[in-house]
Amino acid sequence: MLYRKGMPMNGTAITPKARSFPVALVTSSLGKKYLAAVTGFISFGYIVGHMLGNLQIFLGQDRLNSYAEFLHSLGAGLWIIRIVLGAAFAIHIWMGIQLKLENWSARPMGYESKATIQADLASRTMIWTGLIVFAFFMFHILQFTARVTDPSYQKLFDEAGRVDVYSMVILGFRNTFVSVFYIIAVGLLCYHLTHGFKSMWQSIGWNKPQYDKCLGRLAWVLSIIIFLGFSAVPIAVLTGLVKLPTEGM
Repeated sequence: MLYRKGMPMNGTAITPKARSFPVALVTSSLGKKYLAAVTGFISFGYIVGHMLGNLQIFLGQDRLNSYAEFLHSLGAGLWIIRIVLGAAFAIHIWMGIQLKLENWSARPMGYESKATIQADLASRTMIWTGLIVFAFFMFHILQFTARVTDPSYQKLFDEAGRVDVYSMVILGFRNTFVSVFYIIAVGLLCYHLTHGFKSMWQSIGWNKPQYDKCLGRLAWVLSIIIFLGFSAVPIAVLTGLVKLPTEGM
């Protein structure tokens, strides 16, 4: 009888040890797709909520500052939300990078040109748009949450003694470079969503072939709405539609 390396003398083959669920989740391609989908859903929910919060600037200083004060009143709860969102963003991007690297390594050289033609541009640039959006997200946090990009933000308070987020947003977006960078980043984010929204459903197996076209159109509609919602704020500031409280007197 012939014995192979790795086989005990009694002839019984050694079966590989089963990986635990957390390990399998982050090491298997299927697990990575599920993680990317779940964190994508969390990120998408935050994006929509953040857009609706931003649009309150059109309701006036008191309304936006009250909304900001409510968020800060959550205390530790707000930090839990921030940590969950930050982790979701980081995991989503990391899983995306891992999946993209797997696709590159598994793709035969002769197949590359054909696959590039068949794949849409949004899917092929997911990794780059995701990284750019994440970089912008970090700058946005430093600008309006940590308030470290402009020392004057630390001294902005309204008549009620609340942090004057309303004036902070206006002063921030009066910088043309910041506004243009913001609009470009939002555009990349929404372009990312045109493929990401559809792929989220595919990753968890909730899509059906007959719904592909409908999901694709829905992704574009939602992306356009989100782009217009976010871009409306810097555009309104640059055009003078939204002004500082002292300028409206």
